[in-house]
Amino acid sequence: LLEESGGGTVQVGGSLRLSCAASGRSIDSYRMGWFRQVPGKEREFVAAISWNGGSSYYADSVKGRFTISRDNANNTLDLQMNTLQSDDTAVYYCAAPVVRYGTTWRGVEYWGKGTLVTVSS
Repeated sequence: LLEESGGGTVQVGGSLRLSCAASGRSIDSYRMGWFRQVPGKEREFVAAISWNGGSSYYADSVKGRFTISRDNANNTLDLQMNTLQSDDTAVYYCAAPVVRYGTTWRGVEYWGKGTLVTVSS
């Protein structure tokens, strides 16, 4: 079970930190990721991190602004979001495991219910 937290409303240029807590099983063997979805649009990949945190991957739209991290000891996944823009407004979901098919990332088993991030101008 995955549960996101940390969403809210922030002004353009501001920062938020999202967290995803896993319960019921350990996540330390999974590559994990964050996705986001705007109503009426497809869910899109945001960032992913390898099982040990050694490798991270980002969508071009967030590269240099967002940082994904994990703490396997505490079964948590974080997303630090800086320099937020209006286009970052969405419901953010964590997922595990995540798999890359060519240039496409997908969550294949566990999903949280999402947390809403609103960036206001």
